[in-house]
Amino acid sequence: MILTFMIINTITFSMMNHPMNMGLLLLIQTLFSCLMIGLTLQTTWFSYILFLVFLGGMLVLFIYMTSVASNEMFKSQNLKLMVFMMVVLMIFMLIMMMDPLTISSNSNQDISMMPFLDQDQTEQSLSMIYSYPNSLITVFMVMYLLLTLIIIVYITKFNKGPLRMMN
Repeated sequence: MILTFMIINTITFSMMNHPMNMGLLLLIQTLFSCLMIGLTLQTTWFSYILFLVFLGGMLVLFIYMTSVASNEMFKSQNLKLMVFMMVVLMIFMLIMMMDPLTISSNSNQDISMMPFLDQDQTEQSLSMIYSYPNSLITVFMVMYLLLTLIIIVYITKFNKGPLRMMN
C-alpha cells in the first residue's frame, strides 16, 4: 500500500513545475520511504534520523526558495489530470481495502523483510558505531558537521540582510 503511494507520488512529482510543490512532494516521498524502512527493520531509529536530517535539509531549501522567489504564485496547468489521478487513487485504495486477500491477521510478520535478525543482534549492530574502529568515523562525521555549521553561520552574516540582493 505504501509502495503504491510512493509510485503515485513519483508520477505526480514529474508533473509539478513549482519548486514549493516539488518540495512538498519530496517531503511526502521521504515520509513514505521512512515508513517503509521503519516497517521493514525491527528498529525505527534509522528511519527517524533519516527523516529528521531530510526535514532539516528541506527547511534550508524552503528558506532559500522563499528568499529567491517570494512573490511567485502557484499555477497548475495539469489540474484536470491531477484530479483524475486522485480519483483513480481513491478508487484503487477502496478496492484494496475491500479485498479480503490484502488484509492479513499477522501483518507484523508479513511486513518484516528481515526476520533473521533478533533483538540481541539488533542491539549489537546499533552499538557497533561506537566501538573502536567505527568510533573514529563517527567522531570525524561529528567534527565535519560542526565545521560545516560554523562555516555556514560565518558565510550568512546575520547583520548583512537576506542572501538575495534587493533592487
